[in-house]
Amino acid sequence: MRSRTDESEAGARAALLRAAQALNALGINQGRSGNVSVRTAQGFLVTPSGVAYEAMTPDMLVPVTLDGGYRGDLRPSSEWRLHRDIYRHRPEAGAVVHVHSTAATALACLRLRIPAFHYMVAMAGGTSIELADYATFGTQELSDAMLAALGPRRACLLANHGQIAYGATLEKALDLAVEVEALARQYWHARSLGEPVILSEAEMAEVTRRFAAYGKPAAERTAADDAVLGFPHRLDG
Repeated sequence: MRSRTDESEAGARAALLRAAQALNALGINQGRSGNVSVRTAQGFLVTPSGVAYEAMTPDMLVPVTLDGGYRGDLRPSSEWRLHRDIYRHRPEAGAVVHVHSTAATALACLRLRIPAFHYMVAMAGGTSIELADYATFGTQELSDAMLAALGPRRACLLANHGQIAYGATLEKALDLAVEVEALARQYWHARSLGEPVILSEAEMAEVTRRFAAYGKPAAERTAADDAVLGFPHRLDG
């Protein structure tokens, strides 16, 4: 008879595999690059190193503890430190997505951050999407640079490398990685035509205020939240 712990891990493995196999289909990754993880009670589960996503099975996903130990025959992704350090320093993080998406990587190779050219930049939790300093992949130096670039945000670019995003759930982490790539592509196109107009700190503060209400489930939203978002009042109370 399977315990609840076993069932919980099986569910986490199935969800993580679906997320990993969605990367290339979503157009935010190519080949075997990139990696995905989800937090567990013991640490986190992460995709293995060097295994094609289409050949991956749930039992191949690697359990890693927050002190850097792992179980199983396969090694964890070489970028396991990025995931470990987000879970260590961001208690709200439930899942992490690291990809080499085309537009975000192109900007990162030009050593460009994404400023507040569009209000959706606030989706990452700040008024810009910053660029982490370059460091060799798989090193603690890269992880330290990532944490510095993230600050209070949930996503950043990695110089000459790619992007990383986290969220409370796998779905939210994936959604944010997709949004970062869309913003990178839009910024790239805008710069090819001229110099984009950057929104002010005051305007981005207002966007952030609205997003705080927008992100709440309907059952948790108050009349004040709806007023911030400009929704009409409900006639049934």
